Formats: sequence, structure tokens, C-alpha cells
Amino acid sequence: MVETHNRVRLTLLVVALVGFATVTMVVDRSAFRDRVRELPPWAGPLLDIAAPVQKTLAYPVDFLRERWHHYVALIGVREELAGLRSQLARLQEENLQLREGLVASGRLARIAEMRDAFEVPMLPAELVGSDVSPWFHSVLLDRGRADGVRSGMPVISENGLAGLVVSTSNHASKAMLLLDRQTAIDGTVQRSRARGIVRGGGNEALIFEFVARGADVLPGDLVITSGLDGVYPKGLLVGSVKSVAALGSDLLRTAVLEPAVDFGRLEQVFVMLRRGPTLELLYSNQTGDAVTDSAQEGP
Repeated sequence: MVETHNRVRLTLLVVALVGFATVTMVVDRSAFRDRVRELPPWAGPLLDIAAPVQKTLAYPVDFLRERWHHYVALIGVREELAGLRSQLARLQEENLQLREGLVASGRLARIAEMRDAFEVPMLPAELVGSDVSPWFHSVLLDRGRADGVRSGMPVISENGLAGLVVSTSNHASKAMLLLDRQTAIDGTVQRSRARGIVRGGGNEALIFEFVARGADVLPGDLVITSGLDGVYPKGLLVGSVKSVAALGSDLLRTAVLEPAVDFGRLEQVFVMLRRGPTLELLYSNQTGDAVTDSAQEGP
């Protein structure tokens, strides 16, 4: 019985709402036709109630529509971002290549000046390997006898003297760096013309040995090759004086040199395609161009 009454009430309510809506529509249409702008007194409160209800019912639809537009826009943004990232990577690669080109052009310009100064042809070479032994400092170059490289030819960089070619094959060569303990270079202090012997310290420094009496060697002085050893041409920069040992009773004094070449960043070198007279005599008596073990070990 209760259920029957509820159903009847619900039916009557629906019919009343439909009828009320129909009457309202008819009144609104009649008011529009008669150019009546004001609503009836009973329609105003109904409109005030309908507005927030309509807004509440429309909110989920508006929310979903807005999110959908944002999602579509986000897809476009992601595609644009991917394109911008690709463009940025390409520009960074081009910038890196341009910077490398500028560095290489600067090296070539300085090497060209050195070549004109020494009147010696120079062959560019790349470092392709290094000696892992803690007792020796040498590198492997990608140029060999087929390119005109011979043992005993000096190796330089745009900053100064780097080493000496000690052995070759058809398409590769091995160069001993100045840091090697077997290195011995006749050097001159550019300022005072004091002479001495530059030796490899086995680490990141060089040792300059000079006669104590009358020698004028100060920190900051530049040391260059003298050319008197018959191995290296005169005037190649070797390094700068960092410190000088205190004057003692020994005949020889020592100074620590900072190499002109940063061997930790050495990538490209140039082989001077001419041997000094001392090494020319040495290698002219050998049947091959590779240095024997006894010749490499030295006295």
C-alpha cells in the first residue's frame, strides 16, 4: 500500500513538473511574441533557482571538455618540445664543430708561423695511443714512413716542443715525450742566454741543469732549444722556470720547468720533417729506420 502511494506521488510530481515546464515555456513564448521583457512574478524565483542548478549540471561536461582541450594542446606541446630538443642538439653539434674548427685554425696559424720561422716542412699527426708504463712517456702517432716520418724527427705542438720520434712503421710512429726520463735537450734561457740541459722528470715537470757559476736563471724565464745538441732546431720553446734551487757547493744547479705543452690535453702534433745533423749521422749507419733497444735506452 505504501509503495502504491509513493509511486502515485512520484507520478504526480513528474506530471506537475512537466506541466509547470510546459506552462513556463508557453508563457515565455507568449511574452517574446508580445515583446514583453519582464517575467511574471512567479517566474523570477524559478529562474533564480534554475540558474545554479543548470550550472551545477553543466559543470562535469564543461570540466571534461576543458580537460580534453588541454590534453590535445599538451600533445601538440610535446611534439613541439621534441622538435625543439632535436633542433637544440643539432645546433649544439654545429657549435661544437665550429669551435673545434676555430681551435684547429688557431693551431694551424701558429704552426704556419713556426714553419716560416724554421723553414722546415711540418706534417700534422694525431695521437692514437699512449704508453701505459709508469716509467716511460711516449705516444703513438698515425703517421709513418709512408708519410715521410723518420726516427729522430722532432715533434711539436702549437705551443712548443713536445718530443722526438723514436721508431716508425709504414703507417704509424712512436714519439718519446719531453717528460720521459731519457730526454736530454740542450737549452738556453732566452733572457740571459744561460745554457744548460733539460731532462725529463718522469712526471709533469722538467729539470733544467745549468752551471752554477755566473748563471742568471730566475723564475718566469723562458727556456728554448739552443740547437747545439744537433737534435732539435734552435728556438723551440721548451718551458718556463717555476723555481730555482738554492745555491750550494755543487757545480751544477737545477731549476724546475713547467713544460710549454700541456701533455694532458695533447691531441694533435706536427712532425718536423727534418732530422738534426747528430741524428742524421746516427741513423745513416742503420739499415732500418726503427730505433734499436740499445739506442732507445741510451747511455
